[in-house]
Amino acid sequence: MLATATVSASQMSESPNSPNSPDRPYPLERTRNIGIAAHIDAGKTTLTERVLFYTGMIHRIGEVHDGATTTDHMEQERERGITITSAAVTCEWMQRKDEGVYKLFEEEKQRVNIIDTPGHVDFTAEVERSLRVLDGAIVVFCGVAGVQPQTETVWRQASKYNVPRIVFVNKMDRVGANFQNVVEEVREKLGATPLRILIPIGSEEHLKGQIDVLNRKAVVYTEDDTLGSTFEIRELDEQQAQDADEAYGEILNTLADVDEHLGEKFLLEEEITVSDLKKAMRRATIANKVVPIAGGSAFKNKGVQYLVDAVVDYLPSPLEIPAARGQSSEDENDEVLAPTDDNGKFCSLAFKLWADKYVGKLVFFRVYSGTVSKGDMVYNPRTRRKERIGRLIQIQADKHEEIETCYAGDIAAIVGIKNVTTGDTLCSQKFDILLEPPSFPEPVIAMAVEPRTTADQEKMSSGLARLMEEDPTFVVHTDEDTGQTIISGMGELHLEVIIDRLRREFSVEANVGKPQIAYRETITADAGGEGLLKKQSGGRGQYGHVVLDVSPNEKGAGLTTKSLVVGGAIPKEFMNAVTAGVAESMTNGIVAGYPVVDVHVNITDGSSHDVDSNENAFKMAAIFAMKDAFRKAGSILLEPIMDVEVTTPEENQGDIMGDLNRRRGQIQEMGSKGNVAIVKSKVPLAEMFGYSTDVRTISSGRASFVMTPSSFEPVPQAIVEAICKERGTVAA
Repeated sequence: MLATATVSASQMSESPNSPNSPDRPYPLERTRNIGIAAHIDAGKTTLTERVLFYTGMIHRIGEVHDGATTTDHMEQERERGITITSAAVTCEWMQRKDEGVYKLFEEEKQRVNIIDTPGHVDFTAEVERSLRVLDGAIVVFCGVAGVQPQTETVWRQASKYNVPRIVFVNKMDRVGANFQNVVEEVREKLGATPLRILIPIGSEEHLKGQIDVLNRKAVVYTEDDTLGSTFEIRELDEQQAQDADEAYGEILNTLADVDEHLGEKFLLEEEITVSDLKKAMRRATIANKVVPIAGGSAFKNKGVQYLVDAVVDYLPSPLEIPAARGQSSEDENDEVLAPTDDNGKFCSLAFKLWADKYVGKLVFFRVYSGTVSKGDMVYNPRTRRKERIGRLIQIQADKHEEIETCYAGDIAAIVGIKNVTTGDTLCSQKFDILLEPPSFPEPVIAMAVEPRTTADQEKMSSGLARLMEEDPTFVVHTDEDTGQTIISGMGELHLEVIIDRLRREFSVEANVGKPQIAYRETITADAGGEGLLKKQSGGRGQYGHVVLDVSPNEKGAGLTTKSLVVGGAIPKEFMNAVTAGVAESMTNGIVAGYPVVDVHVNITDGSSHDVDSNENAFKMAAIFAMKDAFRKAGSILLEPIMDVEVTTPEENQGDIMGDLNRRRGQIQEMGSKGNVAIVKSKVPLAEMFGYSTDVRTISSGRASFVMTPSSFEPVPQAIVEAICKERGTVAA
């Protein structure tokens, strides 16, 4: 694998079996698709801005607090100082030759595609879909706070898609920063094997540079260069040499254990060079056996250049990741592979939709194999339709550059294509493949929204439809009882941003109701149900008859159905109508009318009438059967439970815990970091409205908290009755 990565571009393009098209600007070996992810306020966007500056993509460093960064281009992002939507940029990087320092790809120009992702939990879908299509990631940690709740979520998301990672411990210039503490937290809390490759020299106001452990050199930044562009390579002093020896020994022993090639050299007591170690580190990182870890300060411009060198050295090219796996659109058990190759059949995944005010609907996609050019026809296996590619765009945050062709490994956007949703496969018609789409969490909060004027009604409907198309975690539906439009999302901030975007982008002024909890219903026991629709008095009648069994499904499994009907009791032409009726019944439970989750349905029997049976009759019969089964199956109400982590001065710890207990919270863990206490608990979301104000009051403004979705759990009966009373239903 590594041998191919060091072949020159000209050699690759001349090889008869090369996966590279001779027309592509950068060979696959010199391409990196990476994401930058972290907990909110760890410094992702600041780091991205520095990377873009040092790579020459921008000529002035913008700051988050000034609202002037490249990737935070939405008005809301610049006003709030947070990233809301992931932004893609492309830059070039060449490892410069430094005296006494060995790098794997010295003086070879690389293309680095970067996606800067949000850190706030409300926008976790942006992280999910970005990681689904990336080959590697830089996970940023705050040198003071260490591993935070959203970092753990990001780490799990990266592990789900087997994304190799490098860790950057940022903010080493802050008071209380401790590199070694973060290293240990990565090991203990995330279960990773961190290997220190770039150790900060000093901390807080004394941060000077980094120890390059493998090359045993000090990278010291020039004090009079505030942009961090100039640095010196120096020999290590006595203390630095001691720190480097310790980290070097750990790297050597770990890599000898996890890398067969290096392990053999180690056992035979052969000379092990820096090149050997770097190549082994690359193989082990790509295999997700180790995580290289570096420290520095993006804001103070110290440590970024060598971090980008590490990205090139250790994170994979598109050639070094496993072939994309999909299934046949005709047979879900038939696995189909799409290896990275410009000469292969075209296959890509649409991972994000975005409405651009200048060019219209953009479909962001990652090409896994083959190429696609302007004017080509692409096939969508979900819709079974072909569409022509009008324009192809390479995205540079909010700027667009038109391109003629996208190659394997590229991330770009299509303009003007219709009937595409997030997670769709786009491929050549002759390639029968359906890639796994990214998965997204269920919304946990809802509110009613209505236009202020009748003139805004139509604009609001089209605006909400557009926003729902862009964001898989944003759901719009109409309440059947009240006729109200209900919007649901991942948190108060998420819905606040949606309402703000309605006003700014679609010129819709809307009134919003009080946030409501997105409850769910499920069943606790097996039960049978029977539904019969029979109308045979005068004219054409209606006849449908369905018998089914329901049982609790695994958490998160959703609805699954299976037909056990024999002998044509339900004619084949009506089975789709039956399954449609089953699915529709899940939108409205019997406890309080909330959506039902995690149910398995076996359709067992039924009957039909030669004349009076039709699709609508069987659909209604299936709905009746499901409602009948729900009444017997111990239906219960579920509420979203949140993981809440509060950081507070120790003197306020008791009051904080008392307040969480009053909110039906369950304390999970208590700890301390420095002079502050950390309280972790699980609390129903229904009890957390207004908590930000209350926690500030209790602690005189000194405490802070983070809240992330945990699970759905049964609601206590007394509260069920109150919810049913409020909704005008009767508790089951």
